[in-house]
Order: sequence, then structure tokens, then C-alpha cells
Amino acid sequence: MDNKDYLEHTYKTNYDSAVKFVQYNNLPEAKKAFKRSLEAAIRLIEISYGSDRARYKTNAETVAQLLEKINAKLEAAGSPRPARSEDSPVKEQPKPKAPEPKIEKLTPEQAMAKLNALEGLHVVKSQVKNLVYQIKVFNERKLRKMSVPDMSYHMVFMGNPGTGKTTVARIMSQIYCALGILSKGQLVEVKRNDLVAGYVGQTAIKTQAVIDKAMGGVLFIDEAYTLNKGGNDFGQEAIDTILKAMEDNRGDFVVIVAGYDELMHKFIDSNPGLKSRFKNYINFTDYTGEEMYNIFTGLCRKNQFTLTSAAGEMLKNHFAVIYEKRDDNFGNARDVRNLFEETVARQANRLAPMFSGQRISDEAIATLIPEDLPFYGVNDNSNKN
Repeated sequence: MDNKDYLEHTYKTNYDSAVKFVQYNNLPEAKKAFKRSLEAAIRLIEISYGSDRARYKTNAETVAQLLEKINAKLEAAGSPRPARSEDSPVKEQPKPKAPEPKIEKLTPEQAMAKLNALEGLHVVKSQVKNLVYQIKVFNERKLRKMSVPDMSYHMVFMGNPGTGKTTVARIMSQIYCALGILSKGQLVEVKRNDLVAGYVGQTAIKTQAVIDKAMGGVLFIDEAYTLNKGGNDFGQEAIDTILKAMEDNRGDFVVIVAGYDELMHKFIDSNPGLKSRFKNYINFTDYTGEEMYNIFTGLCRKNQFTLTSAAGEMLKNHFAVIYEKRDDNFGNARDVRNLFEETVARQANRLAPMFSGQRISDEAIATLIPEDLPFYGVNDNSNKN
């Protein structure tokens, strides 16, 4: 019977040994240690469930990627992969591969139209438009063999949750690709846990794997300030690795960091390397009540729902009130999407009993009425008037 503690110990000790072998450029021994670590991780996947299984799967994918890189380096150096003996206890495991994301290729005009179609974000749209104009002029200067000033494409997105930062980052990757700044234009979205590991030397490898995945596109780091916890935290190792990649790959790699306004300023100011590389700051303001109402009706149109006039008036009043009373828990567009999903669920609960023995019209199925709204009948200020 497998002992989970033993397998975890085997995974960790072999992983740590492999990292040290890599540091000393002893790739054959690093390969052996990584293979043993991968075996243990795969066995842990087989005997685990839930979040533990997901964690072991992530570990296995990371080790498999590193093992593949070492194999490639050994082959490039003229050291072929050794043939396997039939009695070898180690089974060659295929590298877990994530499917290549489908990237929508757009012209600069199409990408800007996509940005302009978003609700609100007037300051964001203006700043991006100015940046696009500058890139276009610089591209024209290149064509005419004129000198082009250095330009930073890395960005800092500041604002509360739900204000569209991830959506705009995805569009920015398409804009940069359309303008020839990036070769692929994919967006790789990560948080601290995707970059920082729990052991010495592991964070740089984990972060580099993410950077490799984002090369040719945009690395979007949400809540980036969590990387800077001070002391002996491994987050600094991730920051150093990212800064090096930003310096070494200026022509085909863009980083966008995002988070709360004040915390992002402190994060950038905490490190001279960050401050010198991030020059484009964009502030995402909270959505107004009217803008939240427009987002809700946009979701209705997209999903073939209509609001009665009474339901529409209730929603307008509701959004106006929650905007005026917003606090640190205000979720902006996330709150709107959650409200829409709850409304649709309530409508389904209202309609489902009617399907027994009678025909329900298309109009009835598509219509949202006041009773479908989650706050209907609740005695609060959003329902007065």
C-alpha cells in the first residue's frame, strides 16, 4: 500500500536534488531526480482527491515541463536519451500538455472597436487610444528608417475588483499583437500561487515556466502586490525572475500587473527595478449605477432575455442605491453578473412548475419580471419609489 507521506517526501527530496543539480549544470543527474519526483507526483495524483489531487497534478505538470527542457538540452549537447531496459521499474510518462489556446487575431481597428464596445471605462479607452497612436507613429518611423525612442509597453492596472482589468488586459494583448509588438498575443493570467513555491530554488523555476508560456504575449499578474510580503518570502524571487525576463525579452514579452490603487503604488515603489520598467498607469474607476444597469441589459440581450418596464425601473433604482452606498465589498461588474445569474435562476424556478400540462410561450420564457429579481419584496432602500 502506498504511503502518502512517503510519496510526498520522495517528490520533494528528489525535486530539491534536481534543482541543485541544475544549478551545478549536472543535467544527467538532474534528469534522474526529476523523473523520480515525477513518478511520485503521478502516484500521488492516483491516490488523492479534490484540492490535493489538483495540487499534485500541477506539481506533475511543472516537473514534466522541466524534464522535457532538460531532455532537449541533453539532446542539443549530443547526449541522446538513454534507451529503456525492459526491467526498468520506471515507466516513461508522457508530458502532460495543455491544449494551445485559440487566439483571436484582430486588426488594430478591430481590437480598438472591441475595447470601445465595453461599458464605461472612458479614461481607460482614452489612455489606450493615445498609446496606440504613439505605437503607430513609431512604427511608421521604423519603416522610414528613422530613430525611434525607447518605449515601455508594460502596464499597471489600478482599480477595484470587477472593473474590467482582466478583460482590458486580454484586449491589450490583441492590440499589441495587431501592432506588431507581440508575435502571438496570448494572455496568461496568474496570481501569487501560480508563481511562488514553498521551497528554496523552486520559485524561480515555477515562475520561469509561466514566463515561457506567456512569451510572445502578455503575462497578467492579478493582485501583484501580494508578491511583496517582505522578509524571507519567496515572492521576491518571483519578482527578480520576472524583471530579468522583462529585460531580456523586450521585443516579445509584456507584463501587466493589477490590483488596488494604493497597494499597487506601494508595490511599484518598493523596487527600483519595477519602477523603472512600468511607465503606463491606467486607473479603472468603479462603474456607476447607470453603467451597471447597462451591463445587466447587455447580458439580457446576449442571452436572449428581456426586462419588463417595471423590472427595468426596479433595477435602475437598485443599482443607483448600491453605487451610492458602495464600500470595500462593492463588486462592480461581478455583482452585476451574479445578480443576472440569480435572476435567471429565479425565473426558472417560477416557470418550471408551469411546464406540466400547459404550453409556455417563447415570450414568457424570455421575459424577466420584478418577481424574478433577487431583491424583490425585500424591505430596503433599493426598492422604494
